[in-house]
Amino acid sequence: MQKILLYYKFAPLSDPEAVKLWQKALCDSLNLRGRILVSRHGLNGTVGGEMDDLKAYIKATKQYPTFKDTVFKWSDGSREDFPRMSVKHRRELVGFKNSDDEFDVDADGVIGGGEHIKPHEVNKMVEKYGDDVVFFDGRNEHEAKIGKFKNAVVPNTNTSRDFIAELESNKYDDIKDKKVITYCTGGIRCEVISAMMKKRGFTDVYQIDGGIVKYGEAYGDDGLWEGSLRVFDNRMTVNFSDKAKTIGECTHCAGKTSNFENCAHMECNDLVLICEDCKENPDLLFHTTDCKEKHEAKIGAAV
Repeated sequence: MQKILLYYKFAPLSDPEAVKLWQKALCDSLNLRGRILVSRHGLNGTVGGEMDDLKAYIKATKQYPTFKDTVFKWSDGSREDFPRMSVKHRRELVGFKNSDDEFDVDADGVIGGGEHIKPHEVNKMVEKYGDDVVFFDGRNEHEAKIGKFKNAVVPNTNTSRDFIAELESNKYDDIKDKKVITYCTGGIRCEVISAMMKKRGFTDVYQIDGGIVKYGEAYGDDGLWEGSLRVFDNRMTVNFSDKAKTIGECTHCAGKTSNFENCAHMECNDLVLICEDCKENPDLLFHTTDCKEKHEAKIGAAV
């Protein structure tokens, strides 16, 4: 039986390059596939493989003192959901563009971030304070098109690099004194986002411990989450139960869908939210009309 592990650990690393080499050798020895990033601020990974191999990976990683209390989250999937095993040393664990100048870490994690709250605490807070609680999506905007917390604020972000400009705008002044719950897939982006928000005047900031994944494990589709979860491997999207609500709309016909496809223009890195019927038309598999025109021009030039 195979599964996928998601995890991160913010902690100072004196030699991230050595950690990178160790992690690559460990994963290769266990026949795992996935993606791991290492930086001076810690470790962030998603790996798939056989259950016994993943358990061996967890045991070996936790034996490194800095990672002994790392929380690993399980998800349905397999080794085949990844093309290879990639382990890279990067400046940032999350690509917010120079965000490592925005915060620092110690052995306990990000310094000055939002308070961690468990899934059941999220629900209790909403029950107690109602509209004074605001969910703030810490992902890219397209991810929220197919799944989000009910009535969440979704920033206008195409990539994580857009967050700092968003937070420094005046768009969110009206919620700075409310209880703001940040959320993202596994929790790592909110570690940084919550710290950046507090530096910019948000007074009462929280983050869901374990992110959407842990909340979905706890409540499935019977809580405050609605829709599907966008993931960054061959699965593209996952649901927490067979009762998942479809909130996404096809770019072309506005029909209900959670299906993303890569833009047919190979030089475009964006996705197309498209239903199964429209997907059958090759002319519709483009992010924009401009992408279609560029693709046709390239084909014409090749001929």
